[in-house]
Formats: sequence, C-alpha cells, structure tokens
Amino acid sequence: MADETASMIGEYVVVKALAPNVQIIGMTRGTETRPHHTEMLDKGEVIILQFTEKTSAVKIRGNAEIYTKHGIVKSEK
Repeated sequence: MADETASMIGEYVVVKALAPNVQIIGMTRGTETRPHHTEMLDKGEVIILQFTEKTSAVKIRGNAEIYTKHGIVKSEK
C-alpha cells in the first residue's frame, strides 16, 4: 500500500444534508472503482464517514455540507 493511501485510511468526513434526499455513495478501492454502499439522508441528518481499506472515495449527490480536516465544502444539486 502506498504511503499516501495508508495516510488516508482512518480519515473521517462529516456530511450534513441541507435538503431531503441527499445520496451518499461509497466507492471501492482497487483496480476497478465502483459503488459498494449507498445511504440516503433527509434534511438535517448527519453522517460520519471513514475511509477504509475498502472505501477510497465518496460521491455525494444533493445539497449538503461536507466537513473535512481541510475545511467545509458545499455540494449542490
């Protein structure tokens, strides 16, 4: 495992839904990136995500605030 990949494992991200039906999709790590888990949030709901050996990326659809150690990002529909 590359050093940069190892440093991402265990990182947390917080997503707060600003509208109903915010979709969060966990993407697999490896040679073929594909969805492996999906969650749906209603307005005001919060989820805490963690990057793992299986999860390399997270795709977010809908209006949400994403809190990371790098700052806050807003996604829009």
